[in-house]
Amino acid sequence: MQLSLNNNGGYRGKGFDLLSSRRLSVGDTVKIETEDGEILGVIMPRYESASDEYLAVKLKSGYNTGVNISRIRSISKLAAKDPGPVAPAIQIPENKNLPRVALISTGGTIASKIDYRTGGVRAALSASELYSSVPELARIAWIDPEVLLSEYSENLKPSHWSMIAEKVAEKIGAGHYRGVVISHGTDTMHYTAAALSFALQNLPVPVVLVGAQRSSDRPSSDAAINLMGAVTFASESDLAGVFVAMHAGTSDDSVAIHVGSRVRKNHTSRRDAFESIGATPIAHVKAGKIELKSNQFQVAKRSNKAELKLRPAFDARVLLVKYYPGLDFGIIDYAVGAGCRAIILEGSGLGHVSNEAFPFLRKAIEAGVMVCMTSQCIWGRVRMTVYDTGRDLLDIGVVPLSDMISEAATVKAMWTVANTSDIQSARNLMQDNLANEISDSIPID
Repeated sequence: MQLSLNNNGGYRGKGFDLLSSRRLSVGDTVKIETEDGEILGVIMPRYESASDEYLAVKLKSGYNTGVNISRIRSISKLAAKDPGPVAPAIQIPENKNLPRVALISTGGTIASKIDYRTGGVRAALSASELYSSVPELARIAWIDPEVLLSEYSENLKPSHWSMIAEKVAEKIGAGHYRGVVISHGTDTMHYTAAALSFALQNLPVPVVLVGAQRSSDRPSSDAAINLMGAVTFASESDLAGVFVAMHAGTSDDSVAIHVGSRVRKNHTSRRDAFESIGATPIAHVKAGKIELKSNQFQVAKRSNKAELKLRPAFDARVLLVKYYPGLDFGIIDYAVGAGCRAIILEGSGLGHVSNEAFPFLRKAIEAGVMVCMTSQCIWGRVRMTVYDTGRDLLDIGVVPLSDMISEAATVKAMWTVANTSDIQSARNLMQDNLANEISDSIPID
């Protein structure tokens, strides 16, 4: 029997047998006598793929150690897992004179707590708990929270994007929300932001995705500041569309508001991990005030007369291929054979791949697969007319996507092939600037 990480800490085999025979659980404080001496600590969870030869134990010092099961002479429970005090949700009185904002929770670090006994981060906060954990929100807006999903963002799929888009449309259709805030894990938040940018057209209000790099109960958490910035922008901004609200720097003084189709996560752990690409943030929220920073894009104004057009369909049969020297282009043949409907190439420089790819790309395009080109460079845009390689790719039928971010291009391709009936319409739509995914100019700095 294999245990999942969710119920018994991921232990299996020898580890599972030992814990079961002693009626021990993850979180119990134990004394372990080994051939090398005595160990006191707390049993920690393990991943199912980890070796079953060891117990993971957190020592009193805070450090973790692995104990070889074959060297254990005895193990006894000193104390059962302490669930700790359960704090009731704070009942914050509704101020109906404030602007009303829908808060949709989908999961992620912003909706997580850390178990300080084991050191593991777990999904634990509902939308209402988020509201209660940041009581300052009650001075900004009348929050209407709802849990839609409880997933880390790496588990989200295009079908989830459709679900989120439909929920946002439902909230907006109710007619009494000044804006919508979506709490989301940061790892794929830029994919979801791009997806909603295409699925939710002609938005009458702001839709703001917000996340956290550090869980909301850590002293260094960015969750509260990001949430307050997102709610402030959603409730008070004159702009409409899809945006991402995350730290503008490493300090807590400013939250950057990024256009949803022009942002990506550029750092694994910094609080200012998100950056606008080929652009500057549309605004900052600082000390509760919105400061517009850029007029680079044609961002719609908030309007009660705007009628939302919901187009939530996505087709996941799209492949993103990052070119590198030595890439086996047989992957293109494989993708076509597997039913792939579009391929996004992340080419080098101005939009190049080796000429060895040409016959594979030609076959794919002749088979009705749309092939588009982005650049793996972070800054700049595709220019496929400069060198012979680019011109040859254009002759084959590869579609250049200017300065569209490759992640946004992948999402747009999924949306495009699901919402067009023929390859030429799809090719044309990919080159249309629908949600500021293509910029007319790029800031010098």
